[in-house]
Amino acid sequence: MRGARLKGRAALCLLALVTLGSAPALPKYRLQAIPQLHYDEGQELWQLDRRVMACSYCHVKDTGGAPWNPFGQAIQAEFQASGGKAKFPQVLHSLLKADRDSDADGYPDALEVFARTLPGDPASRPEESLTELRVAFEASGGTERYAPAARR
Repeated sequence: MRGARLKGRAALCLLALVTLGSAPALPKYRLQAIPQLHYDEGQELWQLDRRVMACSYCHVKDTGGAPWNPFGQAIQAEFQASGGKAKFPQVLHSLLKADRDSDADGYPDALEVFARTLPGDPASRPEESLTELRVAFEASGGTERYAPAARR
């Protein structure tokens, strides 16, 4: 009986190690975007939590991959406009400074990022009025709050 319990525990430990070892990591761009957009604030384990910034932030599918939503397409266009020379943090900041509304829902992308709604999904809109949100956004530092971290 004791041997069966030990085998059961060993199997459970092995399963846990295999499961934890194969847990998918967040994609590189999300790992860069989350702290740049301050989505990591109050989230100690944000690197392990896919809910902090879902794939649908830039992709149509919740699982990522093609196709891209309008915000994801705008990011791609910014990369192309830079001739492929800009780094992702600069591209993201440039896009947000442009004051575009990728999903045409009446809220510029930077305000949607600030309100933590999806800038590529017209059904995902801030609850605040555009005026109220813009005042709060500017008081918090505006698009400069999303500037890339200075290189050391």
